[in-house]
Amino acid sequence: MQCRTWTAAAAAAIGIAALTLSGCSGGGSGSASDAMKKHGPITIWYSNNEQEVAWGKAMVAAWNADHPKEKIKAQEVPAGKSTEEVIGAAITAGTTPCLVLNNLPAATGQFQKQGGLVDLSKFPGADKYIEDRSGKAVADQYKSADGDFYQMPWKSNPVMIFYNKTIFQKAGLDSENPKLSTYADFLATAEKIKSSGAAPYAIYPSPTSEFFQPNFDFLPLYAAESGGTPLIKNDKATINSQAGKDVAQFWKTIYSEGLAGKEPVQDDAFASGKAAMAIVGPWAIPVYKSVKWGEVPVPTKDGKSPDQIYTFPDAKNIGMYTSCKNQGTAWDVLKFATSEDQDGKLLQTTGQMPIRSDLQSTYADYFAKNPAYKDFASQADRTVDDPTGPNTVATLQALRDFYTKAVISGQGDLDSQLKDASKQITQTWTKK
Repeated sequence: MQCRTWTAAAAAAIGIAALTLSGCSGGGSGSASDAMKKHGPITIWYSNNEQEVAWGKAMVAAWNADHPKEKIKAQEVPAGKSTEEVIGAAITAGTTPCLVLNNLPAATGQFQKQGGLVDLSKFPGADKYIEDRSGKAVADQYKSADGDFYQMPWKSNPVMIFYNKTIFQKAGLDSENPKLSTYADFLATAEKIKSSGAAPYAIYPSPTSEFFQPNFDFLPLYAAESGGTPLIKNDKATINSQAGKDVAQFWKTIYSEGLAGKEPVQDDAFASGKAAMAIVGPWAIPVYKSVKWGEVPVPTKDGKSPDQIYTFPDAKNIGMYTSCKNQGTAWDVLKFATSEDQDGKLLQTTGQMPIRSDLQSTYADYFAKNPAYKDFASQADRTVDDPTGPNTVATLQALRDFYTKAVISGQGDLDSQLKDASKQITQTWTKK
């Protein structure tokens, strides 16, 4: 048996309430290879999102109808503080399902280090399948340090700016062609919303301290301003740059001028009209049906062309777990669930973007009939996800700790704090 251990810090980073977690993955290379060839019934977990549950049930029924000896038993991810906490604890207990269709890319490295994930690249033709479906440039973001895939790139929700047309009209702003593309225009628009009393706040990203919150304020704008630069490159933080400084200063101004709230809210600030704008993905379209909304790309300092703007994908991927005895079936199911047919059904049912290089051409009819999703499909071609590694969660937490103090609270000198944060992020990322 090969055992892995999480330290208390790593466990706490994803919210697992334990001092130390120890997990063991079954056997050496021989048993792992044997499991990859075995076929039979499997279990899977999928998200508890209503639309994804509907898609998941239909996908499972379609598979089971044609595979009576390899049936899928499916359920929603068990309740817990977070999906990541539940999966981590299940790895430790050896109770993971064969597949989880809700893996957070940022947690993949920790699950891999814990010994919980199957190396998908060991399946014949797996790398080609993944790269052909996702496009090599996108797929490469989800490779682990050893060059293999321990997660299947699956679906994304590239984030953009939603704005409330009714509030914009009330503020005397152009609700069809709002001035939001440059930092100066965005700030002027935000000031008009607040000063007119059209809404208490212009925008209201969550100000809480969780590691994943930079994905919905700092990192989308950093991806846009930097032309698609990742947070970590060549094992070093990249944010101590002009783009990093510009993005941090933009958000610091938003907070210092009272254009965004600094306290957590219990309701949805955009849905309630407390804020005129939100940073969201296509999942928001059915959620905000009662709001007359429009959408634009996230802003850049000088206003880049929309077809040049990158953002955060808010992706969820698929992981296969080492406790699975029938990994041959699990691999076949994974390919079935990410086939052109099932990807189309996922898009139709949930409005989320399958991570496919041919997304817009393959599902042209869907986007013609559902134009609200078209810009999100275009944006899906240009995204930058969190880095994949064993210290990703702690690395993102280091970024959030800097942002909370220097940007939201506005304490201290921004340049020196950004420089220090960059060093801390690099040290956290490379920690053994």
